[in-house]
Amino acid sequence: MNKSGMSTVTQFVLLGFPGPWKIQIILFSMILLVYILTLTGNTAIICAVRWDNRLHTPMYMLLANFSFLEIWYVTCTVPNMLANILSKTKTISFSGCFTQFYFFFSLGTTECFFLCVMAYDRYLAICRPLHYPSIMTGQFCVILVSLCWMIGFLSYSISIFFISQLPFCGPNIIDHFLCDVGPLVALSCAPTPIIEHVLYSVSSLIIVLTILYILGSYFLVLRAVLRIPSSTGRQKAFATCGSHLAVVCLFYGTIMVMYVSPTSDNSGAMHKIITLIYSVVIPVLNPFIYSLRNRDMKFALHQVLCAMRTIKIL
Repeated sequence: MNKSGMSTVTQFVLLGFPGPWKIQIILFSMILLVYILTLTGNTAIICAVRWDNRLHTPMYMLLANFSFLEIWYVTCTVPNMLANILSKTKTISFSGCFTQFYFFFSLGTTECFFLCVMAYDRYLAICRPLHYPSIMTGQFCVILVSLCWMIGFLSYSISIFFISQLPFCGPNIIDHFLCDVGPLVALSCAPTPIIEHVLYSVSSLIIVLTILYILGSYFLVLRAVLRIPSSTGRQKAFATCGSHLAVVCLFYGTIMVMYVSPTSDNSGAMHKIITLIYSVVIPVLNPFIYSLRNRDMKFALHQVLCAMRTIKIL
């Protein structure tokens, strides 16, 4: 991946969360439990949407794709994190580090665009209900999902490629549990103000533009909901939008602290804690947030659990 003759680093050391062995075991157990719950919860949502015909609508199809994205988002970092906690060397290869770096940023960017598309879907359903069936067709939904994945994986490809070509002469110790832009660029032997500035500018632009679009969409949704005459109709509209807004607030609240706000130069410990929240904790909360206030999803998930119990008995 790196062709520079100056580079001597072939692997990096991810320090993770240093501490006594007992603390490491507790941390390992907690992260493993969260990872299993994330896989189980998001897989249950995908199965519920797949098996329940009532959920074959654009809103739930987008939710199923979002759950699929969350599974891969945690998988690109958590298995390596768990292995490093138990490892004495805590190493990751040069190519493995930049592969993780690429997928972590690409999947996070894809999530931003997915949240935009989900906000657009709610805007059409509530503000343009008569035009919703003709606009949000199955084919159009597939196009939007495909665009999210494509744009997400193309946004950082050039910047990350150039970072991988930088000379790394040592040291090779990264004070983090994953390969993130700041710690990586800091290890380069050559000055990299332009590349780092471009990467943070792209991150800030994507985050700010997508959050402004989501907030604008929900401002129009809120205005339309307040005009609904019946309280039952307002409650139903708020229920379908409230879950999405909760996920938006959790996700954007943490990534804006990391990549947009002036406090992005926070300490290494705070950097790791914030990254852990939006990359590990939030994905496990999403299935609960989306199912708690949604009767159709609750019923579908109940059917999935009953089917799983039946299979176990057989």
